Amino acid sequence: MTVRFSEDVVPLSDLKINPGRVIRHSAEAHRPVLLTSRGRGVAVLQSVAAYEHAAEEREFMRAVVAGLADLEAGREVTLAEVKSDLGID
Repeated sequence: MTVRFSEDVVPLSDLKINPGRVIRHSAEAHRPVLLTSRGRGVAVLQSVAAYEHAAEEREFMRAVVAGLADLEAGREVTLAEVKSDLGID
């Protein structure tokens, strides 16, 4: 998800004038919009679907990193132990 500066940088004044257009652009382009004030970035606007997807990806990657750290620290269990703990034959 790369910002295209020619399309995805929007002054706050444009957002105030036509918020629907800016929101629709973000949703249709599947990219965030960088909101600026006096030429400086002040906020990022993105669709709820994109936000949720990014949050799920971050959560998954944190779980992978935690799992790898557990393996390196020797905190692992066998499949048989897991099945026994869960009462599965």
